[in-house]
Amino acid sequence: QVQLVESGGGLVQAGGSLRLSCAASGSIFNINLMDWYRQAPGKQREMVAGITDGGSTNYADTVKGRFTISRDNAKNTVYLQMHSLKPEDTAVYYCNAGIRRGRDLRFIDYWGRGTQVTVSS
Repeated sequence: QVQLVESGGGLVQAGGSLRLSCAASGSIFNINLMDWYRQAPGKQREMVAGITDGGSTNYADTVKGRFTISRDNAKNTVYLQMHSLKPEDTAVYYCNAGIRRGRDLRFIDYWGRGTQVTVSS
């Protein structure tokens, strides 16, 4: 079994900062892409930021310059540092990772259960 567990969400005032973490555990051979997504009430889930196992990153235009994604491959953990938070950043934030459980197995997408981020104005 493989699990992704997010942490670090909470309530913060506009302009504040939060750091999210997502740890993958279980039977893991390696992880390629790790992403953060978010879903606000009444809206579709959207990609926020992604990072490859080599460290290449990409961001949604709405968070560029404010959010930074990073990962610790030894700990199978991805982070999302969020600065200058805005009320429109309020959402449930989900971790997604492409994980291979064996050398001869294919990568499969796994999702965490999400962590709530609420930004008050």
